[in-house]
Amino acid sequence: MSIQDNYVVIMAGGIGSRFWPISRTQYPKQFLDILGTGRSLIQWTYFRFKNICPKENIYFITNQSYISTLKEQIPEVDEANIISEPSRKNTAPCAAYFAHKISQLNPKANIIMSPADHLIMDERAFERTCYDALDFVAHHDALLTLGIKPTRPDTGYGYIQYDVEEELDKVYRVKTFTEKPSLELARTFLKSGDFLWNSGIFVWNVKTIMEALAKYLPEMHEVFLQAKDAYNTPQEYSMISQLYPLCTNISIDYGIMEKAKNVFVIPSYFGWCDLGTWESAYENSNKDYLGNAVYGDNVMVIDATECMIKAPNDKLVLLQGLENFIVIDTPDVLLVCERSREQQIKEYVAEVKRNKGEKYL
Repeated sequence: MSIQDNYVVIMAGGIGSRFWPISRTQYPKQFLDILGTGRSLIQWTYFRFKNICPKENIYFITNQSYISTLKEQIPEVDEANIISEPSRKNTAPCAAYFAHKISQLNPKANIIMSPADHLIMDERAFERTCYDALDFVAHHDALLTLGIKPTRPDTGYGYIQYDVEEELDKVYRVKTFTEKPSLELARTFLKSGDFLWNSGIFVWNVKTIMEALAKYLPEMHEVFLQAKDAYNTPQEYSMISQLYPLCTNISIDYGIMEKAKNVFVIPSYFGWCDLGTWESAYENSNKDYLGNAVYGDNVMVIDATECMIKAPNDKLVLLQGLENFIVIDTPDVLLVCERSREQQIKEYVAEVKRNKGEKYL
């Protein structure tokens, strides 16, 4: 396997509505420094992958309105490596578009497809796992995902059941692939011990994913075949803009991974967190002696416990008497929400849109 055959596509088009009100449509969470680390989530993701493949082989797929922000945050990225997605159509069209585009450049390409907003604590372990994954897909007909040992019955993740008996170089064949189960089912998965969370990081050879698209999403595959003469030319965006609306809005999980027979997983241990909610931010924050995660130079906490608090540094916020709350203060929005209800923030955002329009989104 040549390192020149390794490619990464970073998906950076989401709006991060579960991190509202700091994540907004015009400046979503992937461009924010949620945990005060000095880098935004997308910057961490990019620098992480620079150690895994040549930087000219790292691509971003994002919404047209975020391209200028992306260039500001990662000025060294070549404009040719920023793919503009005409509309948000979920992850299967992303995967199909990139596979077709890269197959024109390098028919031997091994691809890592990753979200832009994950937290990885052990960078070295992550690199080793990625190298192992790329090597495996280069030599096997495999659709591979990185799996994480679950710590709670979370309904926001996909679950992977793997065959503990069928192992090859620390890679296991997947028995079932279940996207976002009910709470009862998630509890069953957790007890069984042979389920992993799907990290949402996928690895495959371009030939393997193209065959899977042709088999399981043939209409979508045909859509992108129509653009084969336009890829990597000045006509690409115009052609894709015409074709993208024809794609079904579907995730790669539902569209391919739940159906395919050649799905494999690497149980991974690199301190992973899908930093997708305020609860996940709370879990990964330093806390005071009362269990409060506090972001803001002028936040005062009195008799409050286990709260997630974020406020502007120049604003005095005094919090008294709350237990297990999320308190997020921005110049135009104040969110006060029970931590146990944080999965419903997307619904609250929809309610804001219905009642107040898009001003606060």
